[in-house]
Amino acid sequence: MADSGNGWDGAAFRGRVQAALDDFIDEQAARLAVLGPDAERLVREARASVAGGKRFRAAFCYWGHRAVEPVPADEDALVRACASLELLHASALVHDDLMDASDTRRGRPATHRGFADEHRADGWRGDAEQYGAAAAILLGDLLLSWADELLRRCGLPIERVLPALDVFDRCRSEVIAGQFLDVSVQARGRADVDAAMTVLRYKSAKYSIERPLHIGAALAGASAQTLHQLSGFGLPLGEAFQLRDDLLGVFGDPATTGKPAGDDLVEGKRTVLVALALDAADAAEATRLDAALGTPLSPTDVADLREIIDRSGAHAQVEEVIDALVSRALEALAGADIDDHARGVLHGLADAATQRVV
Repeated sequence: MADSGNGWDGAAFRGRVQAALDDFIDEQAARLAVLGPDAERLVREARASVAGGKRFRAAFCYWGHRAVEPVPADEDALVRACASLELLHASALVHDDLMDASDTRRGRPATHRGFADEHRADGWRGDAEQYGAAAAILLGDLLLSWADELLRRCGLPIERVLPALDVFDRCRSEVIAGQFLDVSVQARGRADVDAAMTVLRYKSAKYSIERPLHIGAALAGASAQTLHQLSGFGLPLGEAFQLRDDLLGVFGDPATTGKPAGDDLVEGKRTVLVALALDAADAAEATRLDAALGTPLSPTDVADLREIIDRSGAHAQVEEVIDALVSRALEALAGADIDDHARGVLHGLADAATQRVV
């Protein structure tokens, strides 16, 4: 995430979020130490799952707060609240990798793969893959529980935290229901553009940007009108953010994404990009693309499918939609009744979220 150019040090903020996560996990590790080395292994994986990353959700939460309260009353407590969203994100990724049978995450084995490998290496009884799946489910649940706990105990006044927790509750329900829509669409093996857009909105767009903005603003005592204005910015921007992610899932460079080439194609994801390509490609190429989704693909296969998507015009169309959504978001941001400095930083964050290559 690039710095905003408005006097905000994004790298320093990411460091503060990481420190807050490290301190919180240190506290949890001490509580769980009595359970012995297995609990230690689980906590170690929790640390790895929250290490690094772009911290977009924490950043949008922070600047959602400062949009309403330009000088936070308790900066450290606010950073802890923002960090809770990174625990939610880590929980979603651990579960998502298991559901998608992904092998890697950020260049290291996905949680379920890592625990399965440990099971095999130690020669334990039972099925290694089932053990890995159980570990990933439990770790994802633990991170989700911790996210609620860190927000609740962030240190801000309870009368500010309770409205934020209400938003957080809705956010969790939306992302979990969105995940189920996603796996159901993949199981059916078909999705039109509207269905794919609904999955995108609830699985990712709302919880990536709109709800973090709302949580931060709620922690500052924002009015319903301000939350509505932030939605006008955050929801289209979140949709653009996920559309960019969908492009990277097909066309991204593994050296920068940390995922195999064409990973979304191998996993059979019925994204907006894929739905548009299936609609627009000629019959033979649409059949080829549809049949290949969710199957093992060689680098040559991936290259062929990318060409089909390009020839269909879907790649260019998604770029156009991203541009239109960003324009709509920035127009709403310009008209929102918020702090001007926060407005400038949020503009920079919008660029970083939608123009990224990883």
